[in-house]
Amino acid sequence: MAKLLVAFFLALIAISMLQTMVMASHGRGGNHYDQKRYGPGSLKINQCPSECTRRCSQTQYHKPCMFFCQKCCRTCLCVPPGYYGNKQVCPCYNDWKTKEGGPKCP
Repeated sequence: MAKLLVAFFLALIAISMLQTMVMASHGRGGNHYDQKRYGPGSLKINQCPSECTRRCSQTQYHKPCMFFCQKCCRTCLCVPPGYYGNKQVCPCYNDWKTKEGGPKCP
């Protein structure tokens, strides 16, 4: 009976791992964003203020965030999803650096 119970739990673990691998291979695991909505050139210039308001809504440095976000958005026509990070979705936004080499876009 104990061997049957152990085999059952091992089978459940194997099925769970297989399901995770299948979901990841289909792009459903982790942060998967629609490239049409967030990719390079996905915005029009008139959409930048609202997207930057969303992007900068949870920072304590709202004014500088809005200034640089809108500058980056006008150039890249892209604002990453979320409030922080996810810059890999917008390569132009991610790769634009200051003179000192730090990130220009929030």
